[in-house]
Amino acid sequence: MFQKSRPALLQSQDVGDKVETLMLHPVIKAFLCGSISGTCSTLLFQPLDLLKTRLQTLQPSDHGSGRIGMLALLLKVVRTESILGLWKGMSPSIVRCVPGIGIYFGTLYSLKQYFLRGHPPTALESVILGVGSRSVAGLCMSPITVVKTRYESGKYGYESIYAALRSIYRTEGHRGLFSGLTATLLRDAPFSGIYLMFYNQTKNIMTHDQLDGVLIPAVNFSCGIFAGILASLVTQPADVIKTHMQLSPVKFRWIGQAVTLIFKDYGLRGFFQGGIPRALRRALMAAMAWTVYEEMMAKMGLKS
Repeated sequence: MFQKSRPALLQSQDVGDKVETLMLHPVIKAFLCGSISGTCSTLLFQPLDLLKTRLQTLQPSDHGSGRIGMLALLLKVVRTESILGLWKGMSPSIVRCVPGIGIYFGTLYSLKQYFLRGHPPTALESVILGVGSRSVAGLCMSPITVVKTRYESGKYGYESIYAALRSIYRTEGHRGLFSGLTATLLRDAPFSGIYLMFYNQTKNIMTHDQLDGVLIPAVNFSCGIFAGILASLVTQPADVIKTHMQLSPVKFRWIGQAVTLIFKDYGLRGFFQGGIPRALRRALMAAMAWTVYEEMMAKMGLKS
């Protein structure tokens, strides 16, 4: 009886070993580290994303006699929607950012291991790696990005993420779930490429071998802030176009039309509306995500 059950026991052990090996795979570790870092940064900086979306979608008539700034809008949201109103859109943000950042870091780790073979990336290689990784993540999470933008705008009353996805699919079809995808990729892919280039180059200048171990996270965070601000400024117009296309897909059908209408309604300044809260959020969020990611990868014995 014991001899007959032994093959089954060995097979069970083999399955267990395979599962354990799978769970310890470096790409899965990179995904988990990225997801955890994304959760921390999303929870902290969601209010800045909401303010950015609201500023981008203010109509010229909403300005009254003067221009509405970030602080005035923040006070207005708190006054009319309570302090928790600043975290509107938190659910789709978490659903989007946690797996999205995990996919980004997991893809980035895979590409680095496959193409770089352990040597540090050049500036051009950093751009290519960042663009490729973000494109994969952006395509996967596009429907949730649409829902997130609409939640934050305050113009839609969806009951839940599932109800929002169902409503968009019923009224706009699959195109609605991917509205603004091109503009999103034109924003996120260059942002990630430029960010990764500046981040890696800045880190190379500040050699970690000469620093105390306690200072390394602070240096990583500072490099991330610098890279995030520069990348945000370069990609701000694409972010404005993306927001309008996701909120009003009937009016803004394609990028050229969106550019024309935004310029007509808001002028050149319209392409940089919401730039300050976005730059703050993207810089702080990217810096925190990369700092947490690199620290966790180091503790797992992996080189990020």
